[in-house]
Amino acid sequence: MKMRYIYISTMLVATVFTSCHKDLDLAPANSTNAEAQYSTALGYKQALAKVYGSYSLISSTGVGNSDVYQPGLGGDQAPTDFIRGYWNMQELTTDEAVCAWNDPNLQSYHNFSWTSSNPLITAVYARCLFQITVCNEFIRESSDAKIAARGFTGAEATDIKHYRAEARFLRAYQYWVLADLFGNPPFVTEKDPIGKYIPPQIKRADLFNYIETELKEIDPELVAPRSNEYARADQAAAWALLARLYLNAETYIGTPKYTEAITYASKVIGAGYTLLDNYSNLFKSDNNLNNNEVILAIAYDAERSQNYGGTTFLINSAHANNDLTDLNDFGIPKGGWLGNRATKNLPMTFGDYTGNTDKRALFKSSGNIEVGSVLNFSNGLEVHKFSNITSDGLIPSSPNGVLANTDFPLFRLAEMYLTYIEAVKRGGTGGNTITALSYFNGLRYRAYGNTSGNVGSNYTLDDILNERQRELYWECFRRTDLIRFGKFTSSTYLWPWKGSVADGTGVDDHYKLFPIPSADRISNTNLKQNDGY
Repeated sequence: MKMRYIYISTMLVATVFTSCHKDLDLAPANSTNAEAQYSTALGYKQALAKVYGSYSLISSTGVGNSDVYQPGLGGDQAPTDFIRGYWNMQELTTDEAVCAWNDPNLQSYHNFSWTSSNPLITAVYARCLFQITVCNEFIRESSDAKIAARGFTGAEATDIKHYRAEARFLRAYQYWVLADLFGNPPFVTEKDPIGKYIPPQIKRADLFNYIETELKEIDPELVAPRSNEYARADQAAAWALLARLYLNAETYIGTPKYTEAITYASKVIGAGYTLLDNYSNLFKSDNNLNNNEVILAIAYDAERSQNYGGTTFLINSAHANNDLTDLNDFGIPKGGWLGNRATKNLPMTFGDYTGNTDKRALFKSSGNIEVGSVLNFSNGLEVHKFSNITSDGLIPSSPNGVLANTDFPLFRLAEMYLTYIEAVKRGGTGGNTITALSYFNGLRYRAYGNTSGNVGSNYTLDDILNERQRELYWECFRRTDLIRFGKFTSSTYLWPWKGSVADGTGVDDHYKLFPIPSADRISNTNLKQNDGY
């Protein structure tokens, strides 16, 4: 059985967002209960589980509720899940995915027609802020002063300090997501007042500096790489986030930091991680076992942490519901939601995708590559990257044949290889082209099983972007990558139905950022809308 960190106490942070709550940093519902919660070392670990659970569950009280309830979504609050909402924003806005569901809010992603009142955008914004709120509460309750006042010493005190560093990492991660998606979100930490406090807006460049400083400050307080319990952050997770932050620094602050990206990618690479031999096993239901490539994952369990977002969403939305053999082959015998599939640009990156020897080309073997109609699931190839079967071909336990056990990799070694490769190509120092080429061909060797797919030293930035797509598709990278390469909004790179045009069209640059949700701007007059909305 997978080790999970499920919140088992209802005493901590009883907060429900009805849209975007203007009081971002809320007090526990009952301070006496909070004192009881934090009176033991076990209580602290249970509270830490709530911190992690706030991005792997939509609610600690079951799938029918949501901690960030969105009235605009009606009775189905599954889109308030973090990965489901984040994936939609990162993938449906690109060449990697279209969705057949006839929801105007969902279709606005690929059409580049979203607005500040879109409840799907609001849900992601609120989910990020909710986890930040939960982190702030935990960080506040685990200060050195409170640890001492509650009588913790020795190993227990040390463990709690490690927990605190993990909460600070998760807060930094969510602030990075907000910086990438929204640019200039509201900002609050454990140092701000509790209760009726209207948070200020932070500029993207200032938020970049905050995230950078925070991740460096917690480095000595996190446990060493590969020494924490599964699905919990360690030093390597912080290094990986710093590498990602620095790779995109020119987008965020207008100043390249490729040398720093090389430094932190190298720290992760040197920490003992290795590529998993079988690429497809990275995305199967036992991907928590014997997997030394994943640095940090979001853990899902069909029995103990039920959620119709996460990998349950990624797997079911990529399959039809009328092919029982197919559904059994992917571990969802009662599933199939006829939703997401690829535009032709994704499989064509693999060349002859139907008989390709690149083992990363995980598409349905037959199907229509053309998307004549976005709303017709049979238009566009099904992407079969994520699966709910084990690496031995077994279907794990699921209460309804739909919920999945597959974990989602937030950071893995392959990304660090690609970060190093790109940063060296863009002129960063501290790395070298020989090492970069060895990393490139390491990924290619895993993909082909031999050296037939190896590249020479004359590869270009476009080759790197294409390799990132082949390696990382459907893992929430593509929008950020296309922006960094200047291809997200421009007319120089098109895909079917980009901008609601069959052959694709360029769109206005303001779509590189999403709008601050209108509901939060009504509640918080400190917030200025992003340009163009």
